[in-house]
Amino acid sequence: QVQLVESGGGLGQPGGSLRLSCAASGIVFAGYHMYWYRHAPAKERDLVAGITNTGRTNYGDSVKGRFTISRDNAKNTGYLQMNSLKPEDTAIYYCKAALTNWADVWGRGTQVTVSS
Repeated sequence: QVQLVESGGGLGQPGGSLRLSCAASGIVFAGYHMYWYRHAPAKERDLVAGITNTGRTNYGDSVKGRFTISRDNAKNTGYLQMNSLKPEDTAIYYCKAALTNWADVWGRGTQVTVSS
């Protein structure tokens, strides 16, 4: 069964850190590009960060210098390290795996709430 499962969300303090994980199964994870998106209430879904199958990364402007995307192909898992959290980072975070000419695979999301 092809699936992505996010974990690691929860309540974070402003200025604090959280680490999200995205565990893949049913795909050859190493061949896929991986992305993190987020969707906050009353806002459009935003691309947070991406990492190619060769390890090249890119970030949304609002998270540059604070978030770091990475992957461990041996564990079929991607990560999003979130530092210096802000209340505006509150959203549901989704991971996506993408491969040219194949359908995208999405996880179900994990809630991140940043509040004191």
